[in-house]
Amino acid sequence: MNKKSTNIRWHDGEVTREDRAKVLGHKGCTLWLTGLSGSGKSTVGVALEKALTARGVLCYRLDGDNVRHGLNANLGFGADDRTENIRRIGEVAKLFADAGVVTISSFISPYQKDRDQVRTIHEDTGLTFLEVFINTPIEICEQRDPKGLYMKARAGEIKGFTGIDDPYELPEHAEIVVNTGDLSAVAAANQLVEALQKSGIVRR
Repeated sequence: MNKKSTNIRWHDGEVTREDRAKVLGHKGCTLWLTGLSGSGKSTVGVALEKALTARGVLCYRLDGDNVRHGLNANLGFGADDRTENIRRIGEVAKLFADAGVVTISSFISPYQKDRDQVRTIHEDTGLTFLEVFINTPIEICEQRDPKGLYMKARAGEIKGFTGIDDPYELPEHAEIVVNTGDLSAVAAANQLVEALQKSGIVRR
């Protein structure tokens, strides 16, 4: 993406990432939950936020639908807007992670290049990025269909719906794979807490 801003320069502060980690008692990072609509991303994200908060970990959940009420209200669901949606959220998640927050991002994010871009902007600044593939078969997602979107897509009422007439590119680099067809949201959240502990982000 070409930057339009000119005459700008990054201004470093005097509080380091390590200073913030000492205050909080843990490091910041981003967990990027990706998967089909109805796979359980938001449900697992909610359970994880609750589990981490109970452990005294400062965390915040960024959810696909929620950010379209505000930050990304001007974006649609075409390929270009999907890419910009993920780019913006990736930048927000990076800022949160840099502040020491364990950031839980729940987005379909169907394109590998967009997920890789978010990974890169984290890793280029030394921040931990954990891609979490919520690997739930589309048959189960359609059975759940909490918003009735698959039914509408099958009926041709929604065009460009991920998994039906628009692709979902399976993650190539996911650090964690969760199958909510076999696990409850709480069990999945516990799996992610364990991954954060192994990564040294939060204490055991």
